[in-house]
Amino acid sequence: MSKSKIVIDKLAKILEQGMVNSKDFSEELKNILKFKKDEIKNRLDFVSKDEYEILKHRLDKLENKINLLLKKKK
Repeated sequence: MSKSKIVIDKLAKILEQGMVNSKDFSEELKNILKFKKDEIKNRLDFVSKDEYEILKHRLDKLENKINLLLKKKK
């Protein structure tokens, strides 16, 4: 009985170390993926929602002015 208990304890320790290693591996993988995501986001040069709304408003104003000028020209 004691030999089997020793074997079971050793197996439990090995499994426990494996779980810690897999947790470390998954955390490291999450960090790598997060870093890559941020790197791609920065490379694409996205604008914020506020900047987008301001530019959209300015574009609408310019389109209206162009349409008015085209109507006057006719």
